[in-house]
Amino acid sequence: MTFQLPAEVIDILRKLKKAGFDGYLVGGAVRDLLTGRPVDDWDFTTDAIPSEIQKVFPGSFYDNKFGTVGIPRKKQEARSKEQDEFEVFEITTFRTEHGYSDKRRPDKVEWGKSLEEDLSRRDFTINAMALGESEVIDPFGGQKDLENKLIRAVGNPNERFSEDALRMMRAIRLGAELGFGIEDKTLEAIKGNKGLIREISWERIRDEFLKIIQSNFPADGVKLLYSTELLEFILPELVKGAGVPQGGHHIYDVFTHGLESLRFCPSQDLWVRLATLFHDVGKPWTMVTRDGKPTFYNHEVVGARMVKVIADRLRFPREKRDFLWKMVRWHMFAYNPEMTDSAIRRFMRRVGKEDIPKMIELRVGDRKGGGSKETSWRLEELKSRIAGLMNDPLTVADLKIDGFDVMKALNIKPGPVIGKVLNFLFEEVLEDPAKNNKDYLMSRIPAAVDSPDSQQGPD
Repeated sequence: MTFQLPAEVIDILRKLKKAGFDGYLVGGAVRDLLTGRPVDDWDFTTDAIPSEIQKVFPGSFYDNKFGTVGIPRKKQEARSKEQDEFEVFEITTFRTEHGYSDKRRPDKVEWGKSLEEDLSRRDFTINAMALGESEVIDPFGGQKDLENKLIRAVGNPNERFSEDALRMMRAIRLGAELGFGIEDKTLEAIKGNKGLIREISWERIRDEFLKIIQSNFPADGVKLLYSTELLEFILPELVKGAGVPQGGHHIYDVFTHGLESLRFCPSQDLWVRLATLFHDVGKPWTMVTRDGKPTFYNHEVVGARMVKVIADRLRFPREKRDFLWKMVRWHMFAYNPEMTDSAIRRFMRRVGKEDIPKMIELRVGDRKGGGSKETSWRLEELKSRIAGLMNDPLTVADLKIDGFDVMKALNIKPGPVIGKVLNFLFEEVLEDPAKNNKDYLMSRIPAAVDSPDSQQGPD
């Protein structure tokens, strides 16, 4: 079997060989080469110890206790101006590991004696293969598992998960990325060791969870988190929706509806997908049965508050937390032809002009995840009306006057009055965009100051 390897990769293998050492590609790079997927990371292993590697590759660096030497290389071609000009190839000495008291990293690392010994410490068979310039070394049946589309732990799965409990989520993530199932013993070991996930930091859990959501099959990944009961620890709020009926046009319970909405969400944006999964998270806490039918009044309000709690637990950036809050809070938008333009502008203002397409993508997932068609005449008419209002003023920043104009007109210094005046004027403009001209707005400043409505910000 032959592979088209980058010149830099071949160069590293040949330099190691010329210096008298064995060198191999390992891990995800070999897996992706065998499946025809693009390779993002090129990792190597060798029988050379770090000091010997550094002699072979001047300019390399070694700043850890795990035998990994970094070799910086100038990229032949950057994909974008924002990308770094350099990439790092990592070469790790054959090693064995002992003790995992923190369920994350080995307590002791020793240089290994053979390639097979090194591969035996890896997580899954499809990641435990090596490649020289042409020959695949596969002591644990990784190629067969690739053919059968299976994620299988190397050796005893209980031992692998006790070494690093995050591997349980990684198995599910790999399955979601590749469209693979999980081998029976490995799956049972995940269920049996699920409690170990409590040993893992929220940051590491977050990163693995987001990779699942960003994968090719995110709904299947979340479903596996649920069936293995890992989701109970990570997102108990979602689990609460299992078995909660919805009635009406919905054909699934709340939890399954969230999964199916995620499955059908057309967006490739990680955070839109996440908002789609979370959009009905407040329903179990607001359910009231009336005349034998469940209702969920204000579930979007409750759900938005819950999303903030979830975002804080998973250490999301503040701007992403706020985005998720907004999407969940306002996802219940309804439309009828009698709606005024100002009402639609208010909706556009709440969501934000730049995020309206994302809200529509959430709605598409919501509809299809409930058993409905992708769109309806109402949704299409709303989209058309939104398009016609895109150039209207939708924020205070769109006003033809600003805080300096207000300060000058009132002869005051910066303070809360300025914001109240601008918000008052914006409410008028929201009702009638024709009023957004400087002369009119300046003439209305005294009325804005005197009005009790100016004490309130926009809704």
